[in-house]
Amino acid sequence: GKFSKSRGVGVFGDMAKDTGIPADIWRFYLLYLRPEGQDSAFSWSDLMLKNNSELLNNLGNFINRAGMFVCKFFGGTVPNMVLTLDDKRLLARVTLELRQYHQLLEKVRWVSEMLRLEQGW
Repeated sequence: GKFSKSRGVGVFGDMAKDTGIPADIWRFYLLYLRPEGQDSAFSWSDLMLKNNSELLNNLGNFINRAGMFVCKFFGGTVPNMVLTLDDKRLLARVTLELRQYHQLLEKVRWVSEMLRLEQGW
């Protein structure tokens, strides 16, 4: 049925942990299925299908192709990277954005915890 926290219908954090399914698989599936303005439907069969077809097959195919490319063109060894000034600027910008992103996540975590404590959850 439709997920409902108040009725206890759904798979929640503690329940997901108890399934033994690795957290990265849950993360992948939830990001894949994330709603963009409407509710999402969850099913165990869809979780299995997306994990097997989208994550394992596509990721496995990508890794296999990358490995074959490295073997074919670079003798099986990934060459050392030589960064240009533009590369270094891009990395610095990405690093700055990631730091800001992490700071915002920490603020959200802190606010969520304060609200949880305030409301006695």
